[in-house]
Amino acid sequence: MRLLSVVLSGGAGSRLWPASRQAFPKPFMKIGDSTLLQQAIERGQACGTGDLMVVTNKDHLFLTREVLQQMSDPPVTSLLLEPKGRNTGPAIALAALQCAREFSGDTVMLVLSADHLVPDVHAFVASASEAFRLAQNGNLVVFGVSPTSPDTGFGYIEVEHVSRESQGVKRFVEKPDLETAQSYLATGRYYWNSGMFAFTADAIIAALEAHAPEVIRAARAALTTSKAAGDCVNFDLHTFGLQPDISIDYAVMERASNVHVVPAKFSWSDVGSWPAVSNALIPDASGNTLPEDVVAIDTTGTHVQVESFGPKVVATVGVHDLVIVDTPDALLVLHKDSAQKVKQVVNALKARKHDTVHQPTLVHRPWGTYTSLKQGEGYKVKRITVRPGEALSLQYHHERAEHWVVVQGQGMVQIGEVEYETFPGQYRYIPLKEKHRLTNTGEEELVLIEVQCGGYLGEDDIVRLADTYGRT
Repeated sequence: MRLLSVVLSGGAGSRLWPASRQAFPKPFMKIGDSTLLQQAIERGQACGTGDLMVVTNKDHLFLTREVLQQMSDPPVTSLLLEPKGRNTGPAIALAALQCAREFSGDTVMLVLSADHLVPDVHAFVASASEAFRLAQNGNLVVFGVSPTSPDTGFGYIEVEHVSRESQGVKRFVEKPDLETAQSYLATGRYYWNSGMFAFTADAIIAALEAHAPEVIRAARAALTTSKAAGDCVNFDLHTFGLQPDISIDYAVMERASNVHVVPAKFSWSDVGSWPAVSNALIPDASGNTLPEDVVAIDTTGTHVQVESFGPKVVATVGVHDLVIVDTPDALLVLHKDSAQKVKQVVNALKARKHDTVHQPTLVHRPWGTYTSLKQGEGYKVKRITVRPGEALSLQYHHERAEHWVVVQGQGMVQIGEVEYETFPGQYRYIPLKEKHRLTNTGEEELVLIEVQCGGYLGEDDIVRLADTYGRT
């Protein structure tokens, strides 16, 4: 029987701000040596799933491709590109319909979240094998995690009694308050809801038809009006937006009678806060998780993360149980006990329409990256990188001229109708409203310093005349 990994990759990037942003959410953060998205994909591969389906926002397409390209053995992948968020109910409905159409209805779908941390892959495979067995018999399977604390950030699953064996689910309950969560733990009858599932495409479609017909009906309409391009499925914004914003738990799991829970025989974290990130790393003798070059004096239980364009000295003195996250455009200092209040910071910044909510300083594009280094009245300085063989769009600007200096690699700079081969240390000037393009013609990454000059320097002042990536 075919097994398919379905990875749900998205999120608003609020609880791990400022490292995570709307345009660079948690799945693309590195925990250890790889991103959480890559780790989720590799968990599916370890279970024997040769095919992969990723449901993600269309704005994250190139970030997702970059993760896949960096893998030594990437799976055969289909990408369902959402034009806007519509929760896990519609995402799973679309994935199931596409799975039945692309493969077969009896394909077992292993539904994983791209923002979970599961260090012991072998233990995960053992639990997944039990989930596959139950799913093949037509059951809807959820992975349950034995709670270690009365956490109010998770949904709970009630069973007859927590054990190491799979069993039928009595009911699902939403995120409780602290007193209720404490009572759940005292009974010994509750798991945390991990948000990971296994079922056949036919089984989840039938369950949606029985318990949430409006969800599967809207998903069918969205898929009917979608357009396939290579490995991508793109959805019409209007039709896609008609889908209900509902979780798969509300839509199906709380209502269906054939739901089984498989107890997780592995450690698990949804990495939903900065203390959770800290707990995923190996602490030093003082309980700190921080880079080696941080100077820590009389510091305990503190997590430090530094993202800098160049060398930066960071020192902590006399601090305890803090989280310090320093990025080029934002600094977060919080006590670990207040980690859930980071979302309040994000909401406050949204109210001020502050760009740090949406965009990280390092912005990924299909051809490479750009970073804003400095901005003042009438000018902006950027560092641009272009991967070998890639090219920026042929474009011009209404409000700004640009000055380019290549500092690494080699490229072809087109200005008007003339092309100039350009090497490190050479300078090119692009006048206002002149069409231009940059192509990396070398075998290494091209690095360019760009100085923009003009009365308006917004990213929307761009007219694309031709583009390799279909953005005209």
